[in-house]
Amino acid sequence: MSNEVEIKVPSVGESITEVFIGEWYNGVGAFVALDGNVVGLETDKATFDVPAPISGTITKVLKEAGETAEIGEVLGYMTPSEAPAAAAPAAPAAPSAGHVMPAAGRMMEQERLAPGSVSGTGPGGRVLKEDVARHLKGGSSVTAEMSGSRETKSVPMSPIRQTIASRLVSAQQTAALLTTFNEIDMHAVKQLRATYQDQFVKKNGLKLGFMSFFVRAIVDALEEFPAINAQIDGNKLIYHNYCDIGIAIGGGKGLVVPVLRNAENLSFAEIEGAIRDFGARAQKNQITLGELEGGTFTVTNGGVYGSLLSTPIVNPPQSGVLGMHGIVDRPVAINGEVVIRPMMYVALTYDHRVVDGKEAVSFLKRIKDVIEDPARLILEV
Repeated sequence: MSNEVEIKVPSVGESITEVFIGEWYNGVGAFVALDGNVVGLETDKATFDVPAPISGTITKVLKEAGETAEIGEVLGYMTPSEAPAAAAPAAPAAPSAGHVMPAAGRMMEQERLAPGSVSGTGPGGRVLKEDVARHLKGGSSVTAEMSGSRETKSVPMSPIRQTIASRLVSAQQTAALLTTFNEIDMHAVKQLRATYQDQFVKKNGLKLGFMSFFVRAIVDALEEFPAINAQIDGNKLIYHNYCDIGIAIGGGKGLVVPVLRNAENLSFAEIEGAIRDFGARAQKNQITLGELEGGTFTVTNGGVYGSLLSTPIVNPPQSGVLGMHGIVDRPVAINGEVVIRPMMYVALTYDHRVVDGKEAVSFLKRIKDVIEDPARLILEV
C-alpha cells in the first residue's frame, strides 16, 4: 500500500470554485516540514499558501505554476520522511545543469540561459531563482551582449489581476464617474503628531500616522453626506448607517483593499493598529477573503509611492473613493502673506448617478476643514 499523502486545494470560501497555481516553493525531492508552505495559490480575491500535510518529501507535482485547479483537487504527493541531516561544510559546487529548482529553471528558460551557466547557492549547490536574478544583473545572455535584448515572455494573468482589471473596466463602463479635487494644509496635523507622538507611542505601542486622521475625517464627512456612503441596487439606493472603510494596501501579490469594519466606532489607536496589521499581513499574503469583502467607501494613498496627483477609480458597488497624495512644501497665501506649508492634493472620485456634484465638493471640503483643524474631530463640530 502506498504511503503517499495528497496535497490538495483547500476550501477557501463558498463562492470560490477554482484557484490559480502561483508557485511551488519546493520541487520534487525536496523535504518540507509539517505545516511548511508547499505551494502558493491565488483566487480572484486573495492569495494563500498550502501547508505541508506531513513532514516529508515531495514525490509528485501534478499541477504546474500557471495552471488552474478546482477546490479539493490533488496538486501533488508527499511521502513521510525525516529531515535531512545537516551536511558538513563543503567547497562551493561548480555550476551544474542538474538539480535546478523549478522557479529558477523557468527563469533560465525565459532568459535563454544555457544549463550550467548559473552558479547555485542553495543546499547542495542547487540553483535558486535569486541566483538566476543575480547572474542576469551581473551579466546578460549572448544575444543581449551582441544586439541588445529583445526578448518577450507570456505569462497568464493571476485571478487577482484579472478581477482587478474586469472590475475597473466595469466601473468605467457602468458608473458615471467624476473626480473633484482640493488641497489640504497638513501643518496642524503634523504639529499635533510632533507634539503627542512620544506619548502616543508610549501608551499604544505604535506610531500615530496620517491615515487615522483621514479615516476619522472620512467618517465625519460620510455622516454629514450619507449619499456618498450609499450604493445602487437595481432601481434602489441602499444607505448604510455604518462606515466600512476599505484601505488600499500594496501586498506581496499586488494591491489589496481590506476593510475597517464600523470605522465610526474606532479610536485613533485602533485604526492605526488595524492598518499596521493589514500592512504586515498583506506583505505575507495573509489577508483573508472575509477581510476583503464589503466596504462602503475606500481610501487610497498614492503618496507613499510618490504620487502628487491622481484620479482614483471607484470600487463597485461603492459610490466613492478618496485619493491621498504626497505632502509637498509649497508657498501658499495665508492672511495676506506668502508662507511655506506642507500641502497635499486630495481627489474624490464619485458615482454621479448617486452623488450630486454639490455633495461631492462639500464632502471633500469637509475633509479639508477637519484635517486643517483636527480639534473638530474631537469636538464633533
